[in-house]
Amino acid sequence: MSDHGGAPQQAGEPTSFGLQPPRPAVPYPGNPYARPQPETHAVPTRAAPEAPRDPGTGRLVAGRYRLLAKLGHGGMGTVWRAKDETVDREVAVKEPRVPDHLPEREQANAYERMRREARAAARLDHPAVVDVHDVAVVDGRPWIVMELVRGRSLGDALQEGTLGVREAARIGLEVLGALEAAHAAGVLHRDVKPDNILLGRYDRVVLTDFGIAQIEGETKLTETGGFVGSPEYIAPERVLGRRPGPESDLWSLGVVLYAATEGVSPFRRTNTPAILQSVLNSTPAPPASARGPLADAIGGLLNKDPARRPNAAEVRRLLQEAAREPAPVRIAVPGRKGVRLGRGTLLAAGAAVVAAAVVAAYLVVADPFAGPLPGGWRQQPEKALGAILAVPADYQPSRPKKDDTDKNWVTYTDWSGSISIGLHLARKSQDTSHQIKDSSAAEMYADNDAFKNSGAYQFDMPKSPRTAPKDDITYHDRKAAENTVAYTTDDSLNPRPRELTIFYYKNSRGDMYKLTVSYPGKGDFTERGREVARTAMANLEIDTL
Repeated sequence: MSDHGGAPQQAGEPTSFGLQPPRPAVPYPGNPYARPQPETHAVPTRAAPEAPRDPGTGRLVAGRYRLLAKLGHGGMGTVWRAKDETVDREVAVKEPRVPDHLPEREQANAYERMRREARAAARLDHPAVVDVHDVAVVDGRPWIVMELVRGRSLGDALQEGTLGVREAARIGLEVLGALEAAHAAGVLHRDVKPDNILLGRYDRVVLTDFGIAQIEGETKLTETGGFVGSPEYIAPERVLGRRPGPESDLWSLGVVLYAATEGVSPFRRTNTPAILQSVLNSTPAPPASARGPLADAIGGLLNKDPARRPNAAEVRRLLQEAAREPAPVRIAVPGRKGVRLGRGTLLAAGAAVVAAAVVAAYLVVADPFAGPLPGGWRQQPEKALGAILAVPADYQPSRPKKDDTDKNWVTYTDWSGSISIGLHLARKSQDTSHQIKDSSAAEMYADNDAFKNSGAYQFDMPKSPRTAPKDDITYHDRKAAENTVAYTTDDSLNPRPRELTIFYYKNSRGDMYKLTVSYPGKGDFTERGREVARTAMANLEIDTL
């Protein structure tokens, strides 16, 4: 079990993973949301007061294990860093956490599930499976005593950035080995996800938390209709209530590898029903960062049909090949901080585009469960805005800074800076000056007047641009509006034709959403921009209608 930090990292000490920073945001001309930001400077702060001790710290469990500090908690227990005073070593101790108000039968099931967790892990002999030392029964409740893995979870690491292809493949190989050992022993993990993968010191990777594991031949504990596991990582056959097998754990590994390189699960949505629907019906966009054998492994593992997923041996071969790949080459490109080129080879841009299109087309054609998104797109949850935005997979995000007064926006821009997708939310609760209009159409016509009279949204447009408002469209059977604005940038040296498509929707709370797509008005990118606008509008999901 991880100590989520443990002892401080010492100079020169090997680490378990290498993170890449999030991709840089690229501004584009006329961006209505990504405004220039003032320079900021760090301000010295006083040291925070020492945190109070957790209740229970210092308790001696089973006359042997002294609780030192709380490491974390989940649905079934609290994990402590403790000292085994008999052998003088630090361990992780999982304390049962079952609400007293639960019926006696459910409490008994929860305790039995913890005993099974201990049995499932203890019967596995693999360096990537956490060691179980003891099960101490206190007042009829099982406390699981495990090795203390000093480090943190993959989930915590991914909060800071993504993994490169080789590092993701290396971690995937270790988790695959743990799963192979579990499956050989008749154990299904059923909850493989980044939070259950620990990154220890000296490059150690450990799969932990067998709390909902299913052991072959044992009685099923889950009640009829019950659901266990993390929805974003659960296999579609389990969503459908079918009997899971080793291939279900391998599906979860595929989602983990996708999240490790892209930064988010491809099935993340704003609520559990939407997540499960996505698992069943959505086809993930090919990962933008994973290439070659790693992309092949991820694509195969995320096949909706478990019979068509690669077996563990084939996955191992692909991951081993990916782990041996040369590190990506970074080259300087005007307007970018760096571009990663896979497999250490500088590829012609045209060949790369053709290859990506072939992969995307194969995934859409080969998968009978293909969703509405075209190949090369992904659905990006924007929790702060209460929406899910569909964007091309390689578009770069731009978000509000800490000192921004308006924090209710996000913009995604392609690398060329030619096409951008922006989502802005005007909240009714913050509309103290009553700027939000009575309807989507009224908001659109107010903007229309602003465009024609003085220019608006910092788009540098001249007066009287051509507009094509539509006030008769609907969104989920509710009234919405759409406008297309054609204008020429007000640049005396290099005026450029542009188009702007805006979708308006006012929800039941009175909040006004504006989805804006900006693109060139003439040239090669015009039709592509219109296609991006159509796809982004068709796949916008808003939490509250």
